[in-house]
Amino acid sequence: MRILKSALLGVLALSATVFGQTTDLGQSVFSSDQGDIVLTIDAALAVRKLDSPYVMFMAYMVVMGGQSVAVNRNDVIMTYNGQEYKMPSLKEWRDTYKGSQGDITLYSRLGKETLVLSHLREYDFPSDQDFFPILGRGPLPTDQGSMSGMVGFRTKLYFKNPGFKKSDQIVISVRDKNDPEVVGSCAAILK
Repeated sequence: MRILKSALLGVLALSATVFGQTTDLGQSVFSSDQGDIVLTIDAALAVRKLDSPYVMFMAYMVVMGGQSVAVNRNDVIMTYNGQEYKMPSLKEWRDTYKGSQGDITLYSRLGKETLVLSHLREYDFPSDQDFFPILGRGPLPTDQGSMSGMVGFRTKLYFKNPGFKKSDQIVISVRDKNDPEVVGSCAAILK
């Protein structure tokens, strides 16, 4: 019991630390540059579809200082209410979720002004790879996203909905596949 309490306190402390380092850019977009991987999370679609069985976040990842980093899809974690969640496999997501086409259509209509005005405007985000590509539309599926110099990685992140409610807080964390010390985390509020 003591170990469980210690682990829960550690997760809560990490969440509090990440929330203190995250900047709310407006329009449900959040960014954190406190790790080696600068992570920006666009939660605008998630806020509008809190009742969906799978919830989409658009992630923008860049690195500072000329590093080359690759994030494996299995190294993307969402922390919600002290519990860690991994993304579903591409096969599971495609077999069980039929709302992805509607998700990307709605997402394309949402305002992107805060993204355009943020630090992300200085980076190139090739659109040829994605963790969750829409069949017959655009990028190829990939198990890892690479970034280096002024080239970042943009991808959709899907998580099974654990019961999100308006104003809930989450933390999405990523790490380099070759060096687990190279990380990035970004908090978001579903408001």
